[in-house]
Amino acid sequence: MSAEGFHPHRSALPGWEAVSAVSTRAFDRHSHDAYGFGVIERGAQRSLSGRGVVEAGPGDLIMVNPGEVHDGLPLDDGGRAWHMLYVEPQRMAQVLDELGMPCGGSGEWLPPVVRDPALAGDVVRLFRTLTAPSPGGDALQGEGLGLATLSALLRRHAGLRLQPEPPASIVRCRQRIDDNPAAALSLAELAAEAGLSRFQVLRGFARELGLTPNAYRMQRRIACARGLIGRGLPLAEAAAAAGFADQSHMTRAFVRHLGYTPGAYAAACNRVQDR
Repeated sequence: MSAEGFHPHRSALPGWEAVSAVSTRAFDRHSHDAYGFGVIERGAQRSLSGRGVVEAGPGDLIMVNPGEVHDGLPLDDGGRAWHMLYVEPQRMAQVLDELGMPCGGSGEWLPPVVRDPALAGDVVRLFRTLTAPSPGGDALQGEGLGLATLSALLRRHAGLRLQPEPPASIVRCRQRIDDNPAAALSLAELAAEAGLSRFQVLRGFARELGLTPNAYRMQRRIACARGLIGRGLPLAEAAAAAGFADQSHMTRAFVRHLGYTPGAYAAACNRVQDR
């Protein structure tokens, strides 16, 4: 892995995504809908996490929980390279249940950084297995290795930290956006929904969710577009349905927040469908 950029790969397992990256970029605060775990291959970075600011270097495991606001800044001009796997929450819940670690409600299971060379090696092998070019039986092999790797990660490093639910007023604002992220929506409308002033909505979102209402809505629009693209909708139609001004607007949002284009994501999804 040497070319600068972010590269989504087809994954042998449904509900799992794989992304490799070589980057000197500094990422703004954002969150993901999935559990993410991966390995820094080279370089180092500093990032905000649910446990404060952390640093990760070569060989370190890096992880993120759904909805956990984080950012990322390289520690030098050389940037950093990593492999990441993302697991849908419902699939992680199945694994937790099978391990006798049922996750009820909102909580942080994965720590942001861990030094565990043996497990890091397992994660790299899992990544390569899931993204290998269609060897016979790699879905079965990947499923077994994936379950074993997640089991080791959760048994050795997971520690549930419950996250309190935001105030009902902010929950109503969040739900309004979640229900229809494509809708044109003003801060005044959110304030009326919550029974708050516009300033209170801004402050409440930043305090409780770590993002502004506009930044949160953008993430939901990106998630909506990804779902539509994954189901095969043409890019221009996905952009319109998700609330973007046009396909170019969607592309800029993808690159800024995810590091790769909608076209690259569509190609990775098509490779999965072609299997």
